[in-house]
Amino acid sequence: MIPLSAPEVGAREQAAVAEALAAGDVAMGPQVAAFEAAFADLTGRAHALAVSSGTAALHLALRLLDLKPGEAVICPTLTFMGGVAPVIYQGATPVFADVDPVTWGLDPGCLPQAFDVARAQGLTVRAVVPADLYGQCCDIGPILDIAADRGVPVLLDSAEAVGATLNGRHAGAGALMAAYSFNGNKIITTGGGGMLVSDDAALMERARYLSTAARRPAVHYEHDEVGYNYRLGAVAAAIGLAQLETLEARVARRRAIFERYRAALSDLSGVAFAPEGPGRRHTRWLSVMLLGPDAGATPEALRLALQAEGIESRPVWKPMHLQPVFRDAPRVGGAVAESLFARGLCLPSSTTLTEADQGRIISVIRGAVN
Repeated sequence: MIPLSAPEVGAREQAAVAEALAAGDVAMGPQVAAFEAAFADLTGRAHALAVSSGTAALHLALRLLDLKPGEAVICPTLTFMGGVAPVIYQGATPVFADVDPVTWGLDPGCLPQAFDVARAQGLTVRAVVPADLYGQCCDIGPILDIAADRGVPVLLDSAEAVGATLNGRHAGAGALMAAYSFNGNKIITTGGGGMLVSDDAALMERARYLSTAARRPAVHYEHDEVGYNYRLGAVAAAIGLAQLETLEARVARRRAIFERYRAALSDLSGVAFAPEGPGRRHTRWLSVMLLGPDAGATPEALRLALQAEGIESRPVWKPMHLQPVFRDAPRVGGAVAESLFARGLCLPSSTTLTEADQGRIISVIRGAVN
């Protein structure tokens, strides 16, 4: 089987884990603080907090805003469930908005109407949470401007975009807080895990407190509010530190894989690839191909053809407004997201993908689409 996006773990990571275990640093150890410092430096932020997942990071961010029932968060409809579920955890309501056809991130043009839709339903918008999808930064500038005009903070879901940049700044820049994921299929992985970053020291201090079960400093366990067990362990942080050392090479490799797909397949009728917006470095976490109506196969037919040859592929995220759980959620637009879902297929993109295996994938695609 050729996987969609397999983790790359080698001698560097093994040595880091062995060192942590030898020192007895399993759950707690200096690796966590070192990982946080390295990630803060990467993203250009003053503070970073290592947690158990990207979803946990975003949940903490929304808890810090004291989000509650009767309030709303504007989210892109084209995203992963983990970027929306924390809104529900807080008892609030997501308002979904369509995405931009170039960046695939929240369309700033839909944002004013999303505020109007929320107000019409008696909801107070407390945050805007755009997503940096598949390794590309959204159009954060105008989103920040529109939200600031309404006195609403922006939290960035950059779970899929570690290593991506916009005008030289790392994904997540500009937002009050940003969340990242180190899930096993990401470019950088800790086997799970996530990170929350911000320049606000007070917010991050409270986030750290909440992430450690809201335990007050005392010999006994003292709590005056409910927190979460969201800490990242030392062994996972040791892996993350080792992986960060090779981030640039990993991004370069994923971009090269994408370019080979594009060069080998763009001549096919009805075939296109995810665009790269101006001023952006798209990490190509996943190489996404788009099949138009004049292509020789649908994305699902191609997925099945690849599967028959032991090759994993996956549709583009199903829009949130099409998910049964959100069928009654307020939304603005959705046609762009629906089109991307209908036409898109994510191709194997592992940094460990060999040229021979990629050639095999390309051959199957050409045979199925022609």
